[in-house]
Amino acid sequence: MPKVRVIFNPRANRGRNAEIAYELKQLTDQLGGADWVMTDSPGHATQLAAEAGQLGYERVVAMGGDGTVHEVVNGLMQIDAPVRPALGILPVGSGNDFVRGIGVTAQAVEALRLAFQEDHLRAIDIAYTRLGTKPRRYWVNALGIGFDAAVTLQSQRINSLRGFGMYFLAVIRTIIENYEAPMMYIDIDGMTLTHPVQMLTVGNGTREGGGFITTPESKVDDGWLNYTLFSPVSRPMMIRLIPEVMRGTHGRFHQVRMGTLRSMRLRADRALLVHTDGEMVATYADNVCDLELGVVPGAIQLIN
Repeated sequence: MPKVRVIFNPRANRGRNAEIAYELKQLTDQLGGADWVMTDSPGHATQLAAEAGQLGYERVVAMGGDGTVHEVVNGLMQIDAPVRPALGILPVGSGNDFVRGIGVTAQAVEALRLAFQEDHLRAIDIAYTRLGTKPRRYWVNALGIGFDAAVTLQSQRINSLRGFGMYFLAVIRTIIENYEAPMMYIDIDGMTLTHPVQMLTVGNGTREGGGFITTPESKVDDGWLNYTLFSPVSRPMMIRLIPEVMRGTHGRFHQVRMGTLRSMRLRADRALLVHTDGEMVATYADNVCDLELGVVPGAIQLIN
């Protein structure tokens, strides 16, 4: 029986998961027991995941949304690969984009049962980003610059909705309020672009924002990241593109450029908004104008 730690974020899904956590803890007792630890502040899940690796846990299960998974992954990546615990996910967040996009079960009970089985492991890639001179930060699902980062910021101000409805409203508000398209100087695996960019998404998973399929060709186990770059478009065209992005068919428009990469360097003519896995990592106040990113193939074993 593997040694399991469950990291529970009580604030995920707007704090609606306390009852679910109680029921799932009873299930772990029946399955053989697990160490349940609760986060109490931003970044705490990273610390608890790194500690789990040092204490010899073989499985670390993130119970929360994409943000909780993001923090746990950053903790696991602090552990040497030969002894790095496998990652399990109990998807009880607002969007759960990562698990829905790669076909992992979205049923928390089934996901928890799998965490106690010896097999069901799949090696997945992990991406990283370095903002300016800051340390490397890891992410598992998506990075967004520009428009979709502004949507993430908007979604954090909406308390009356959750899930896709929350993100859809945030998209509409962002179309109305945010219309920037910085000039970017981009190096993608040695290919250089100089381009005004409305939105740039890099995906390890396929979707973000509760169901927008921004990088539909992404695969988490192929050693590559996928990108989607939107040139500046009018507001009516942005509205026209919403259903296309929901279906993942936006690549057929000439304003959209898509491709794959292993590394990217980027510099912009002004401060950028940046999110990773739905967590804001750069706002205008941070004055981040350049970043680099890449991929670590097969970095983590995912319980699948």
